[in-house]
Amino acid sequence: MLDFRPPVTEDRKWVAPIISHAKRFGCDYSFGDMFIWQHVYNIRIASHDGFLFSINGTDDDNGVKRPTYGFPVGEGDLKAAIELIEEDSAKRGYGLEMFGLNNECVKKVETLFPGKFEFEPLRDSFDYIYLTENLINLPGKKFHGKRNHIAAFMRENEWSYEPITADNLDECRAMNAEWERRNREKDPEAMDDELDAINISFENYFDLGFVGGLLRANGEVVAFTFGEEMNPEVFCTHIEKAYADVRGAYPMINREFAANALSQYKYINREDDTGSEGLRKAKLSYCPDILLEKYMARVKK
Repeated sequence: MLDFRPPVTEDRKWVAPIISHAKRFGCDYSFGDMFIWQHVYNIRIASHDGFLFSINGTDDDNGVKRPTYGFPVGEGDLKAAIELIEEDSAKRGYGLEMFGLNNECVKKVETLFPGKFEFEPLRDSFDYIYLTENLINLPGKKFHGKRNHIAAFMRENEWSYEPITADNLDECRAMNAEWERRNREKDPEAMDDELDAINISFENYFDLGFVGGLLRANGEVVAFTFGEEMNPEVFCTHIEKAYADVRGAYPMINREFAANALSQYKYINREDDTGSEGLRKAKLSYCPDILLEKYMARVKK
């Protein structure tokens, strides 16, 4: 079987170039996401013949759940790579399931293995990808409401935007802890998972190559956001937090981060909505240029 193990920060040196060269748009192929969520989803990675392999929910840690494999990323013999994870899955006692396939990946799999797999669209996992220039300029009638909220924020507060640095990182950590406290009743378990992921992010922020920004209103941090480059064309925003009772804080941090830190990228991937009705509505309100469809592939029974 492949030698799967938990990702460590040093793995970024070999993983990031593979992901960048593949020019994938999906957040599944972000090293930062794999690292900060590894404890929640039991994510493990492996390298073989120039490919990055990943597995979630491996069954060798007290029977967490059925393992699913990320679509292999890399240069070389894709058919052999898929056969390798199929063999690994069989040795664990399961038929192969692969996640994170976009339409192009589905076509490749069907060409290499005609009729062998069935493909299930995972709507809750579709990524929302935006033109950076639209998030900066908010042009036209469709963004009228966003511009109004931003104008209100600027009018009602003495505000400033700052990049996240070693000097203000702890302020973001404190703001996130307060945000989680205010919102905890909605879903305590999910809040705990997210709090862990964000704390891991802050503890390893610079080693992971994260880029972020924060927003102050009257001296207080009221919003922050961060993410990482996937390739020279696409930036992936992993986390964005703002106090809901500060009018305009969310659209303001979104715009200021894009304008101050991300103008060199054509696209910003703001990840999926996890099936949350509120998140879906919010992400659609920014009019994504691409709604990246993603599929689960399963060997037919």
